[in-house]
Amino acid sequence: MEIAGTATLITGASRGLGEALALELGRQGARLVLVSRSRPALEPVLQRIRAAGGIAHALEADLGSKDDIYPLSGAATALVGPIDLLIHNASDLGPTPLRLLLDTECEDFERVLAVNLLGPFRLSRVIAGSMALRQRGTIVHLSSDASVNAYSHWGAYAVSKAALDHLSRIWATELGERGVRSFSVDPGEMDTQMHAAALPDADPKTLARPENVAAQIAALIRASATANGGRFQVSSPGAEA
Repeated sequence: MEIAGTATLITGASRGLGEALALELGRQGARLVLVSRSRPALEPVLQRIRAAGGIAHALEADLGSKDDIYPLSGAATALVGPIDLLIHNASDLGPTPLRLLLDTECEDFERVLAVNLLGPFRLSRVIAGSMALRQRGTIVHLSSDASVNAYSHWGAYAVSKAALDHLSRIWATELGERGVRSFSVDPGEMDTQMHAAALPDADPKTLARPENVAAQIAALIRASATANGGRFQVSSPGAEA
């Protein structure tokens, strides 16, 4: 997919990898709609993109709220036109310090699923129909190593990301013949606020920089060889089985 001029929606864009993706794709000429639960938190990102000559808009929405999805989609389309590139980056860890499943409240588990799984499903469901009619579009799901490895204390988050990977594959199966590509990306361990909240004792020097990860994800988006339905790790060129 050619990024320049592409109408792009990025969730969780106020910090971390979402911010880095916004800056990278803005630099490459995407017309951006950035989403966060806090509109003011997006302002510094907007200013950096616009100062560099890019096009970016900000919308406030809670991906875990069903009522926010249709207004978000409508507002985004009004700002940049039909969405060509949808990046599901917003995530919720659940309460920190992270807990054993036995100590996880049902309401906290439900909230993680609402943001990490139901939110992407609902937003894709609204946006992908237009992609299919136009026979073009890419949906990117930000996954995690925890989706394929069983780590103690990561239960709710891990379950949500494992399901997100499979959701991505199903979209690929159902929409691939209509010109819509869907894939997921494991970005690895990064120096972000979310990682610090989950693992406060980790040495930031051992972690990837979000801007470097964002550049690799942008390359996956651009590449025609990026397999529909694939699951990719930014540290390796191929999709996992």
